[in-house]
Amino acid sequence: MDRVRVALLRGVCQMPAYSAAERGFFRSRGIDVEIDIAPTAWLVPGRMSRGEIDFAVIPWTRVAAASRAAEDLVLVCGSGCEEAALVLRAGISPDEVRSVAVPQEGGIKDLTAAALMRSLGWDDRDLLRMPSGDGAILALVGDAADAASMVEPYATALEERGIGSVVMRTGDVWPGAPGCSLTTTRRVLDSNGGVVERMVAGFVEGAEFVESNPREAAAIAEPYIGIGRGIIEKALERNRPSVHALSADSSMDAILSLMLELGYLDDRPSDYADLSYLHAATAAAARV
Repeated sequence: MDRVRVALLRGVCQMPAYSAAERGFFRSRGIDVEIDIAPTAWLVPGRMSRGEIDFAVIPWTRVAAASRAAEDLVLVCGSGCEEAALVLRAGISPDEVRSVAVPQEGGIKDLTAAALMRSLGWDDRDLLRMPSGDGAILALVGDAADAASMVEPYATALEERGIGSVVMRTGDVWPGAPGCSLTTTRRVLDSNGGVVERMVAGFVEGAEFVESNPREAAAIAEPYIGIGRGIIEKALERNRPSVHALSADSSMDAILSLMLELGYLDDRPSDYADLSYLHAATAAAARV
């Protein structure tokens, strides 16, 4: 067995990894995964650069910006797709919104909020910058913000509890746009491409399991996310992972343009994705 350390977050976008780990899809390929649930994506890249983490499912935009922080991260498979939602506090109409809570700069929740606020004509609204996605959600729940950007299943949970309602999603401005994606480092790619190949294959099988068995996948995800399986299953009706999300070239190009405009990038990045392992895994799965 190859021991592999994997950092995950909490959300529907992470469900292929939860399922692959719990259903033995990694183990059947000779990989013993050690999962670390990170409190926020912003702690993960540094740990990967230091060699503490081998793989992670983190925002693809963070990987695109990695060279700016001298971090050599590489995308190897899609996962989250159109994953962020802008949620209004109950009793608030879009015209009444005066403040919007968002997490730290550069993630897909932050960028989706920026694009959706423009499309809604909210350029003069106050932006409440929180240290994490959880912080943005709590700002909405605690009446400190009229709206907040978040991912599933949290948007569905707030709707189910009558706390808020979704006004728009990432896909309304960037169809098919990727979110959190399976990521490794150039060091791992160069030193052990065989492990990368098997990790991606197990991850793809995990995504197929989520697609085919949403109820069971929701039950697997419940202890990882901390949201009830019934709500997770409802969230999957609105938003599901896609290993092919990193092929949404036009939406990704638009997002990179916004990142340049906002000063999150110094120039347009290149060579931050290697999808050859994904193509091999999906071709092998199609032959089965």
